[in-house]
Amino acid sequence: MKTRVVHVVYRFDMGGLENVIVQLINRLPAERFEHVVLSLTTVGDFAQRIERPDVRLIALDKPPGHAFKLYPRIWRLLRELRPQVLHTCNIAPLEIVPVAALAGVPQRIHVEHGWDAADPDGRNPRYRWLRRLYAPFVTRFVSVSADLDRYLQTAIGVADHRRCLVGNGVDTQAFRPGAGDPPAGCPFTPGEHWIVGTVGRMMTVKNQPLLARAFVRLLRERPDLRPRARLVMVGDGPLKAEVERVLGEAGLRELAWLPGARSDVAEQLRSFDVFALPSQAEGTSCTLQEAMSSARAVVATAVGGTPDLITPESDGLLVPSDDEAALAQALLRLHDDPSLALRLGLAARRRAVAHFSLDSMVASYAALFAGEPQPQPA
Repeated sequence: MKTRVVHVVYRFDMGGLENVIVQLINRLPAERFEHVVLSLTTVGDFAQRIERPDVRLIALDKPPGHAFKLYPRIWRLLRELRPQVLHTCNIAPLEIVPVAALAGVPQRIHVEHGWDAADPDGRNPRYRWLRRLYAPFVTRFVSVSADLDRYLQTAIGVADHRRCLVGNGVDTQAFRPGAGDPPAGCPFTPGEHWIVGTVGRMMTVKNQPLLARAFVRLLRERPDLRPRARLVMVGDGPLKAEVERVLGEAGLRELAWLPGARSDVAEQLRSFDVFALPSQAEGTSCTLQEAMSSARAVVATAVGGTPDLITPESDGLLVPSDDEAALAQALLRLHDDPSLALRLGLAARRRAVAHFSLDSMVASYAALFAGEPQPQPA
């Protein structure tokens, strides 16, 4: 008998945790597992990345606020599906866990992938209270970084035997070093231009305006770089207008390309000279891992689980969060020292291959979903 897993998310669209779900669906053994994706709101085009034809996608179109009115529908749906596993991701779907318990779902696994935009450092008292309220209904907590695991232990009070740490994995074959033609539609030419890029949903916690301001500062301090320096921001979201405003006010809009969400992320990353991650908070950034696997020189803010991925000066550079000057200086350093950028990129690739195994991540979730014992966090 196959293990049926219902994956519950707030919205099934382009993003790191959604990418993890797609990887699990595509790679977990089809003879052992079957899958349902339940989105509290909508299902976007990102679902087209699911390769299996037997996956049911359900969108509940929940309005803002709690899902109280949907509880009866969700209970009936779970009674119909009779899954062995409920897999919830981040805080929004956590309120569904008690409903699943009442519906008789035996395993209720909750994964913390990163901080919410309204709680970028985990200190929001309401969010802590909600996690404590729902915690008794969760059979197993999973964190993608040591930072998040410590939060569950100390702030929420989850016992060691109910927690485990499973880092996100990266497809090191798809995300590989190399160079080639610029991605379709890109107005910049790798080699001719020095391209600083980032990939991610444009939302507060990802803080793309910080990178835009750092890019403006870089060219203000070094106007000689203007003929070559270019900025690429892949992703869409509410902060896109602010990024465009920052660049427009500085007269640099034509030096940036903001194509929105793209499906060719691997090609985008290979076109970058530097990958920058300006986040206010992170769990384990999938795009950071993908950039490292692509042998890009990376600059990231030292927040959340990012310091677990990068050893400063060895396989990347870390800067303080919300420090425009430090980010601009790190970018300038990589421009002025191509040998450093090359060394960091090659070391990042080696680390990705050695430590960010997608096979290891999939195997850990297979064991979790099958109810097998997991090692407790150290």
